[in-house]
Amino acid sequence: MTYIGRFAPSPTGPLHLGSVVAAAASYLDARAHRGRWQVRIEDLDTGRCDPAAARNMIRTLEQLGMVPDEPVVWQSRRLASYEEALSALRQCEVLYPCACTRAQVRRRAPHPGVYAGTCRQGLPPDTRPRSLRVRLDAPSDQFTDRFAGPQHSEQGIDFGDPVVRRADGSVAYVLAGAVDDVVCGVTDVVRGDDLLPTTATQRLLLGLLGMTPPRYAHIPVVLGADGRKLSKQNHAPPVDPTAPTRVLRDTFDLLGLPHDVTKRAANMPLAALWEAGVQAWRDQLRPAAPTSL
Repeated sequence: MTYIGRFAPSPTGPLHLGSVVAAAASYLDARAHRGRWQVRIEDLDTGRCDPAAARNMIRTLEQLGMVPDEPVVWQSRRLASYEEALSALRQCEVLYPCACTRAQVRRRAPHPGVYAGTCRQGLPPDTRPRSLRVRLDAPSDQFTDRFAGPQHSEQGIDFGDPVVRRADGSVAYVLAGAVDDVVCGVTDVVRGDDLLPTTATQRLLLGLLGMTPPRYAHIPVVLGADGRKLSKQNHAPPVDPTAPTRVLRDTFDLLGLPHDVTKRAANMPLAALWEAGVQAWRDQLRPAAPTSL
């Protein structure tokens, strides 16, 4: 089977180093397997997503030498696919309305991030639905992550019933992203390990839809000097795409590629630097990634 990887950012601001590390990991893995690489813009949250930021992301990736092999996929143009998935879940009789606010979910959660099932048996009196959830009755999920190793998640502890249509009417990331990976032919998802906890939910949703999940490989996220994940919410500074060699040197360092590659980076053309990075990734198979700046 042809390897197809992807990078799927949300366009809420410019790319920072943590995002570039995730993009480069997926790009290096695709090239190391002589596969194809996609870019998908996850722009369903219209309140937070900015079309100008999306265009800037795509341009930055290109300036850094990461050009997708196929046209960029925009989730906002794929709404029909998500409605089909919701219809299929409805036919499976696993959808139910939920009236809980985020604050109520957090307050009642038996474990952090896990829904307590408050509305599973019907809405409380005199309440209106805010969202749609999927009843996940599987007791557990197991798979082997290519980088993080064997994973085992249990119902009620690691995952609960996910929201698939949000209060604003949009389709939730956990469903849209999983469906897109399969429909777009993605065979391997390489992403930050902050998304590892959502993987069981996505795999179970795909199972309900009769779809085969891709392979997963999660890398450690990049942490700032304060120990927090580099993110737009934590005000991570954007990378400078006009200095691509310097950005890639830092990126390869954080991915744990050999120092002889990064030492020679300043004197290498961009294409040669990528070629050296791909060979180093292929040789190591699984780079031991440091997680902080």
